[in-house]
Amino acid sequence: MTDDSIHSQRTRTLITEDLLLVLFQPDSGTIAGENTLFYVLAAGALTDLAQHGHATIADAGFRGTLIHAAGEPPEDELLRPMWDYISQKPRGVQTVLAASGPTLREPVLDRLVERGHLCRQKRRVLGLFPSTSLVDGGSGRRSELVAEMRAVLVDAAVPSEHIAALTALVSASGSLPVLHREIPWSGTTATRAKNLEQGDWAAGTAATAVTRTMIAVVANSLIAGAVVANR
Repeated sequence: MTDDSIHSQRTRTLITEDLLLVLFQPDSGTIAGENTLFYVLAAGALTDLAQHGHATIADAGFRGTLIHAAGEPPEDELLRPMWDYISQKPRGVQTVLAASGPTLREPVLDRLVERGHLCRQKRRVLGLFPSTSLVDGGSGRRSELVAEMRAVLVDAAVPSEHIAALTALVSASGSLPVLHREIPWSGTTATRAKNLEQGDWAAGTAATAVTRTMIAVVANSLIAGAVVANR
C-alpha cells in the first residue's frame, strides 16, 4: 500500500467511525449501548462496504438474505477483515455481524483518538488505581454530526447519504433516546428515524440505492440482536 493510499483512507471518514463518535456521551465519558456495540459497529462497517461498492445483498430464497463480497478489497484496514470474511463465501447478515463486530471497538476508538475527536485521559480511581477514561477531543466533529441528525429528525431536513445511514443505525441500535438532550425525543422523531431504518430517504445515485437496501437489512438484524442481548 502506498503512502498516498494510506493518506486517502485516513482522511475519508467512515460511517463506522462516526457511529461510535455519536454514541460517545461527553458528560459521562461512556458509550451508549455497550452491551450490543459490537453488532452496531459491524453494521456500520457492512454499510461502509456497501456504500463503496465492496459488498452486495442477494435474496437466497429459503436461506434468507446473504451478503456477498464485491469489487476489489477495501484499502481501509478497518474494513478489510470483514471483506475477507465474506469473500470466502456468501454469509447471512447475523453471521457477519457476530463474526466481525467483536474486534472493531478498539481500532475504531484508536482512529477517533488519532483524528483528535476523542482523547484518552489517564487518572487514578480513589487516588490509587490507574484508569483511562474517554473525553471529547474538542474537534467539534461530534457536535456537527448530532446537529445534522437533529435537523433531519426534528426539522425534517433532507439528509445526505452519510447522515441518513448514520441516523438509521443509531436508531436501530436503540440508543437514539439516550441523545434526547441533544435530539428531542418524540413520536415524530421516532417515526422519521424508523423511516430511515427502512431505507426511506430521497433516492439519488445507484450507490445510494445499495446503501438504502443494506441499511434496511442491517437495521432489522440490529433490532433482532438487541432483543436477544437484552433478554
